[in-house]
Order: sequence, then C-alpha cells, then structure tokens
Amino acid sequence: MPVIAVTSVLLVVGAVLAASLGQLPIGPGEIVGSIVRAVGIDNDAAPDDRLIEQTLWQIRFPRVAMSLLVGATLAVAGGVMQAIFGNPLAEPGVVGVSSGAALGASAAIAFGLSGFGGWTVATFAFLGGLVATLIVYGTARAQGRTEMVTLLLTGIAINAFAGAGLALIMFLGDTQSREQIMFWQLGSINGSRWNEVFVVALVGLVAAAIAIRLAPQYDLLALGDRTAAHLGVGVERLRILSVVLVALLTGVGVAFVGIIAFVGLVVPHLVRMILGPSHRRLLLVSALGGATLLVYADLLARTLVAASDLPIGMLTSLVGGPFFYWLIRRNRRKAGGWA
Repeated sequence: MPVIAVTSVLLVVGAVLAASLGQLPIGPGEIVGSIVRAVGIDNDAAPDDRLIEQTLWQIRFPRVAMSLLVGATLAVAGGVMQAIFGNPLAEPGVVGVSSGAALGASAAIAFGLSGFGGWTVATFAFLGGLVATLIVYGTARAQGRTEMVTLLLTGIAINAFAGAGLALIMFLGDTQSREQIMFWQLGSINGSRWNEVFVVALVGLVAAAIAIRLAPQYDLLALGDRTAAHLGVGVERLRILSVVLVALLTGVGVAFVGIIAFVGLVVPHLVRMILGPSHRRLLLVSALGGATLLVYADLLARTLVAASDLPIGMLTSLVGGPFFYWLIRRNRRKAGGWA
C-alpha cells in the first residue's frame, strides 16, 4: 500500500535525523553501525568514540524510541475514541483524558505515593485517564447514542477541573513538585530512559494490538448500535473495553512525557480521509502516522532554538489547533453539521 510505504520511509528518515542532529552531530553511517554492533556484528562503520556511543544509547535512542511509541499510542487512542463515540472530534486531549492522566500522575509525584513501586506514577496516570474517560462516556451517552455537545462540554469541564487540580497540587507541593507538574502540562520527551521506554512499549503495544484486533467490531459499530448488536457485537462490552484501552494508551504516555495534545485528533482523521473508514487499516496506519508525526515534532523541539528544548506539547498544539478549527469549519458546510 503506497500510504504505508511512504509513511514508513518518512518514519525511518525522521528517526535517523533525530538520532543524528543535535549539539553533537553524528553521521547516519555511525548510527547504523552502532546498532549493528549492538546486535553482535562487528563493522567498520561503528563509532570508536565512547562519547558518541554514550550519546546515542543513553540520550538519543531512548528519546527516539519514546517519541515513536507515544506518537503511535496516542494516535491509536484517538482512533478508538472516534470509533466508540462515532465522532471525529473525539480525542484524548480534547475530552480531558490526557488532563485526567496528568492529574493522577502529578498527585502521585507531589504526595510521594509509592504503593506500586516503580510503576506508581504510570498506575496513577492510568487511573486518572480511566476515570476521565468513564465520566465522558457516561455523561455523553443518552438513549443509545452519543451527544456531541455533551461530549465537548464534558471534556471542557474535565479539562477545567484537572487544570484546577494541578494548580492546587502545585500550590501545596514543594519546588521540585512544581517543576515536575509544569513538565506534565507542557509535555517533553527530554530525559527519556530505557526503563520508561520499556514500560510504554509493554503497555502501549499490547493495548494497541488489542484495539487493532477489535477493528472489525468497530466497523460494525459504525452502522449503529442496534445493527451492530443484531450482527453479534456486544456493544456496551465493546465500549467499556475500549474505554480501558484508551486509558491505557493515553495514561502510559502521559505518565512519562506529559500532555501532548491533538495527535489523536489529527492523525486518525487524516488517515480516514485518505484510506476510508475501515478501522483495521485506520488504526494500523494511524500508529505509523502518529509515530512519524511525533518523531519530527521532537526533532523540531530540539533544533528550532539553539541550545534549547522546546515543549513538544506546544508544537503539536500549534499544528492541532488550526486543524481542529479547519475540521469544524469544514463540517459546518455539510447539511446538518455534526448532527
């Protein structure tokens, strides 16, 4: 499929550029050579400089891997939300899921919670995202359908509440907690470590695989709840499982990189416009597209301003905000609007 091929090439090029560019330039040949040597094959292209090796394996490779994983999970989460709500405006950031996850993670940090060991922050991020998603789902559903206005208003309310909660935690916390909370609000992949990448990969890839496996049921759900039920889909069970998947996909990323908005809105909608509504292709290509978008966004965050690391959530919002506006304007031209 040409779209998959083009996206895959862009992803590989973006990953190589992200590993190459920075205050210490590293050639693509050295990058490939270092990876080949890491799998046990000696080669002449591998760098001899220990500083280059440490820069690649301790700083740049974890950061690239994290950007790829978080971009993929957020895009899949957006695709799943749009499937279960039946609305292209549904997205973890817009309806408050990301804010809920950030509030849970920030509470765990500020109050020194450690009940789940090294998984505590990720667990509380998941719980915060799950509660937010359940509130949105329970409030927006009425008489067997999702009310668009209620969905957006509930998202606004959750974002406002989570913002107030974050402000309260900042007021009550110490200086270190305040700095970390600012990190959640702005979003940044800087400082990613391999143990964090492992957690995101384990949780995110499993959840994404389950979502893709459910794709045929999402296709039937698009025909309407009653038709889907007649065709053997457990509609409410599917929605509840999908809510948990969205919370996992969003929460595990937010737990380590903070709030990165609009990836789940922009990518699935563009893929749907290009490939159509089939959810198996939609979710697979959205994962590739989300990974590609975020690796380039992180590259820009590191290189746009010399010796500075811009918040990546700010960059995605600069792209996603105008796209969100265009999406609304485009739909208003259609008869009936979102109704």
